[in-house]
Amino acid sequence: MKKWSVDLHKLIYTHVLMIGIPTLFYLCLRMGGMPLVNIHMAIATFFLFSSLMILLEASTSLFRRFAVQTDQPTSDRWDYLIHSIKTVLGINGYQRLTPTTPLPRCSIIVVAYLPNEQDIILETLRQILSTVYRPTAGLEVILAYNTPVDLPIEDDLKVLAQVHAELHLLRVDGSHSKAENLNAALELVTGQVTCILDADHHPSPDCFLRAWRWLERGYDVVQGRNIIRNHGHNLLTQNIAVEFESLYGVSHPAKSFLTDSTIFGGSNGYWRTAVLKRIRFNPMMMTEDIDATLRTLLNGYRILHDRSIIATELAPIDFNSFWFQRKRWAQGWLEVSFKYQRRVWKSKHLTFKQKLYWTYLLYYCVVYSLLALQILPLILSLFLFHGYLPPSDNAYLWFSTVITFFSGIYQTVVTMRISYIRYPMYYFAQHAILIFLYTTLKNMISIVGLYDHLHGHSYWVVTPRGKQSTRVISPEAPPVLAPVGGVGSRE
Repeated sequence: MKKWSVDLHKLIYTHVLMIGIPTLFYLCLRMGGMPLVNIHMAIATFFLFSSLMILLEASTSLFRRFAVQTDQPTSDRWDYLIHSIKTVLGINGYQRLTPTTPLPRCSIIVVAYLPNEQDIILETLRQILSTVYRPTAGLEVILAYNTPVDLPIEDDLKVLAQVHAELHLLRVDGSHSKAENLNAALELVTGQVTCILDADHHPSPDCFLRAWRWLERGYDVVQGRNIIRNHGHNLLTQNIAVEFESLYGVSHPAKSFLTDSTIFGGSNGYWRTAVLKRIRFNPMMMTEDIDATLRTLLNGYRILHDRSIIATELAPIDFNSFWFQRKRWAQGWLEVSFKYQRRVWKSKHLTFKQKLYWTYLLYYCVVYSLLALQILPLILSLFLFHGYLPPSDNAYLWFSTVITFFSGIYQTVVTMRISYIRYPMYYFAQHAILIFLYTTLKNMISIVGLYDHLHGHSYWVVTPRGKQSTRVISPEAPPVLAPVGGVGSRE
């Protein structure tokens, strides 16, 4: 089992490079008579911008998305103005849209690496088969899995498939990735709407009905809201639970509302099958879901986030699993950022606001972990120069500091307000207290991910499920998937 400690030398090296050397450099500048106030204010501005974005997203997410006001306003101009403002903001969103056409035949693709997920796959399939609403046109469930050896669980799966005719088992021999499993399953799907689920995801019974509201209105992908099922396991899972509520309940819905664009998160996503078959998935990318997101948008398709479509999942229960999961996510974002940023600005399908949004997501969020660390060398050099930390009388620095800390607390309070599960109050209290350390930890992991990316290290570690240990996966030769323009490209 691969341990996070194998990255310890990378962690030390990168942070000596990012903190130690700048500290000495800033100290020399201070000794030379430079106060470094301008540098401090520049970094403070960076933090302030991030905090203002958090405040904007959190405030926006307090209102439901795309509310529909059925009552006609009076002829009074003031009432009409209030009605218009509510429509724009999405207030009164409890009046949700209703489908106007019948739900078509639907497909669910469950993706699994069985040696890792054999302890949970039966539970997931039984939950889907027994609870998910079945349209009149029919429902099919495809388990697309790979395994290097025959496993006893496969016999149990065959028995389950005999009981449920709608369950199809697809063992993808030669597959080394989730993307390859998905691409193989796409050759079999017959539904007009396809849901993609990881092996630990349990969807809500009405998931297709809620997604169809948007698909029939012209959207091509609808991303649902993922919440943590094993949140009570330990301190780590409690913080991840609040973090996921913040991501899928606050940030993603707000971005979707503000820009009419969002992310396919890899699971609990509902696609028009025709679009999904054109896009497919690239097994050579560390985060095939974000790669598919960008190709979907660049090809002119539309993605929406609906936080009312719930699926529960399992969070990593130990630091080792958390480390490798987040490092893969960080490295995957880097790959996508370097690959697609130019194409985003050249795209004819994205609005100017959407281009700004994706630049913020791709580049700004990538460099955040690097620039955010620079506050530490500044403070350390100040302490080493004076022997203590002198109080500052710079109003701008105080203002940016207050807003930065307030934004984290405000986002946590909003998350508590709109969370799907009413977690104990101490979940949110400890998350607010630990948010600075938690964010710093994720930034440290991101920097190690950057180190691996620059050195061409593309291995990734499967997040353990059940009682299984981690296993290192290395990408092999890419399959022939698409024309020169990219996987599933139409350009």
